[in-house]
Amino acid sequence: MQNKYIRLVAADVSLAEQVADYYSRNRDFLREFEPVRDETFFTCAYQRDVLQREAQDFQRRAAFRFYIIPAQSPDKVIGVIGLNNVVWGTFCSAFLGYKLDRDFINRGYMSMAVEMLTKYAFEELGLHRIEANVMPKNKASLRVLEKNHFTNEGISKYYLKINGVWEDHIHMVKINYSMH
Repeated sequence: MQNKYIRLVAADVSLAEQVADYYSRNRDFLREFEPVRDETFFTCAYQRDVLQREAQDFQRRAAFRFYIIPAQSPDKVIGVIGLNNVVWGTFCSAFLGYKLDRDFINRGYMSMAVEMLTKYAFEELGLHRIEANVMPKNKASLRVLEKNHFTNEGISKYYLKINGVWEDHIHMVKINYSMH
């Protein structure tokens, strides 16, 4: 998937070096939004293992992880976006997750990536519902979801352990009404 600004590239072990570099560059920036990470997380070997699992999940249709690459820097990963914990059958739903390089925020890249992935989820995969959970203090992330017409369904108390603390999250949802 791509537009004139970004490409979404499916998880593949060939991206390991670029992904490790992305996480290393953004270590401090992402800390307040991520689980606690140990040193091995930032290595190429660790990211290769993660990418291999993500590629397998893609094949099994359990999760769909993509890496965001800017058109002007085709060898640089600047973000991650994915549909996680995909449940088929009568639920047909997934959880949306994403993160972006600190040097590329406020340019509309993540709004574009969410739009592209939502279209893929609804039109290609046939999902009915996408859920995203965001900490209330993460105003930029909430704005991305609002721009993509996600609806606030309320607060999930102590939802995820982020940077060592159980954090509340705002539960945002987008429904594929064309399936009705």
